Amino acid sequence: MDFNFSSEQEQLRDTVNRLIEREYEFNKQRHAIIHSPEGYSEKVWASMAEIGMLGIGIDEAHGGFGGNAVDTMIVMEALGAALVVEPYLATVILSANLIQLAGSDAQKSSLLPQIVEGKLKLAFAHSEAGARYELKRVVTSAKKDSNGYVLHGEKIVVLHGNCADKIIISANDGQSIGLFLVDAKASGLTVTAYRTIDNQRAANIRLDNVRVDADTKLPGNAIEAIERATDIANAALVAEAVGTMGALQKATLEYLKTRRQFGVPIGKFQALQHRMVDMLMYLELSRSMAYLASVKVQSNDAAERQRVVAAAKNAVGRYGRLIAQEAIQLHGGMGITDELAASHYFRRLTAIDATLGDADHQLARFAANPTF
Repeated sequence: MDFNFSSEQEQLRDTVNRLIEREYEFNKQRHAIIHSPEGYSEKVWASMAEIGMLGIGIDEAHGGFGGNAVDTMIVMEALGAALVVEPYLATVILSANLIQLAGSDAQKSSLLPQIVEGKLKLAFAHSEAGARYELKRVVTSAKKDSNGYVLHGEKIVVLHGNCADKIIISANDGQSIGLFLVDAKASGLTVTAYRTIDNQRAANIRLDNVRVDADTKLPGNAIEAIERATDIANAALVAEAVGTMGALQKATLEYLKTRRQFGVPIGKFQALQHRMVDMLMYLELSRSMAYLASVKVQSNDAAERQRVVAAAKNAVGRYGRLIAQEAIQLHGGMGITDELAASHYFRRLTAIDATLGDADHQLARFAANPTF
């Protein structure tokens, strides 16, 4: 099988990396962004729109640039290496795919071009207390009335819910689960934002009898859309984790070359060389799983898609922890300090594992799925 990227994909990688080098220097620009009230940069978001990043995976008919999950993998790996905190996963991957999978033609025509242009940020509010990653467990209610629906309930850990202009909310009408597009400033909707351990942002969202019109409901099959969009997002997270692991492995190697003890760089010690080889092995295993997931997540065979994505997410959850722990140990006491990049990589890998199903949950999904 040919694992070489096309010339267009190589160009995409170079373009994204140039943007990051220009606008995301770790100790200056990124530091300022994560400590800003918003937790992301409108300037960076506009630059992403300008180079076409926000149109990856969105149909050309709606202003996007098309592309597939391999293109998304290239972008996410670059974002992972730089620990980019902008709401790319929440808006471009999760929410845009939900609209493409379940939205009406009118909703697609209205919303998707705004995402591509950087004028609309979205969040997907699905997780609830006690759900433990079970996608079909939705307690938030949607009661139909003469004018539309009344939503009531609470969602937790909504990725980048703090900066979303609109929020896609899953709710149960007593017979089935539906998806509703709600304005972030709607009456009765309360957003409680906070910073997560990896310096990204999330929010808990409370809905106290929020009234929405009937045309805010996405008419497609909500469960099928949620399951598929979640698999697409997990494949993207796997790619992001590979980028983060690669940057952490590289930073650790550089540290071993410069940190001296007994008159020589500590990288000369054979025991530490063995540990670096282990880190590289885990990185390459994870990269292989990212390639597989990015290809198979496009499959229309749900069982095949879910099984491969679960295996990949489980792998990066386990290998990411091993790489992160080794990196902290090899950096010594400095590894856990906020000033050193290693601790930030460790925290992001920990958060990626917990997002949309941790390694244990993915192992259970893999075991429960029939072989293909």
